[in-house]
Amino acid sequence: MLKLRDGVVELYRKVATSLPPDVEEAVKASCAQEEEGSTAASMLSVIAENIRRARETFRPMCQDTGVPVFYVKVPVGLSHAELKNTIVEATREATEKVPLRANAVDVITEKNSGDNTGEGFPVIYFEETSAGTLTIDLMLKGAGSENAGQLYKLPLPEIGAQRDLEGVRRCVLDAVQKAQGRGCPPYIIGVGIGATKDQVTRLAKQQLMRKLNDTNKVAELAELEQRLLADINRLGVGPMGLGGRTTALGVKIGVNHRHPASYFVDVSIGCWAMRRGRLIW
Repeated sequence: MLKLRDGVVELYRKVATSLPPDVEEAVKASCAQEEEGSTAASMLSVIAENIRRARETFRPMCQDTGVPVFYVKVPVGLSHAELKNTIVEATREATEKVPLRANAVDVITEKNSGDNTGEGFPVIYFEETSAGTLTIDLMLKGAGSENAGQLYKLPLPEIGAQRDLEGVRRCVLDAVQKAQGRGCPPYIIGVGIGATKDQVTRLAKQQLMRKLNDTNKVAELAELEQRLLADINRLGVGPMGLGGRTTALGVKIGVNHRHPASYFVDVSIGCWAMRRGRLIW
């Protein structure tokens, strides 16, 4: 597992310092949509320059290197416990070498572990796969955007949201209105719909791993994603909340079956620094 540990350390370095091409392209394209000389255009230019410098100097693109969230697809026969230990060891090493800001704080003592490890930190989700390769997806989720997310239980009369896709649309718009610029827009929005609160929270965050230029396999959801992106960008929140046409770069929706008596919607908000990457072993 030594070589795998080194691979995960390099994955950390790549994710912290190099924004995925689809996100970088979306930032540059959005800059062209803003009025020349506007605050929004200026902010997007600064973001694009920050992305370039981080990649060229191998430095984290944001001072908050976030919460490491792993989605691991494991071939039959590999030990989940051993893989977890390897990821934890790699996290300690990456914290020193990349470097990453130490973000793991004990809830009882308020003491920072100093190496981004602790109870349930980093966050690791395992899934068995019939494939012969180990796939490790990593997202560094910034706390500011994480704090801006919202969980909804429908129906919700306060925003006129019923148990349908129109209700979901209203939830997403409400979440973005509440977030304003506090989560460092332009945002990428992940939405999860399903039966239980914990289920939709995980599902929504998983949507942030999707590429911005993909198309939802469900036609109704693909249409809603595009409609929501247009609706959000008409809100005028703009880059860093300073106004403009670009409040979001993408909206991604995932669904599970629900119980007849429940309809939960989670809106996970990601900042412009959507740091994600993959290691195939």
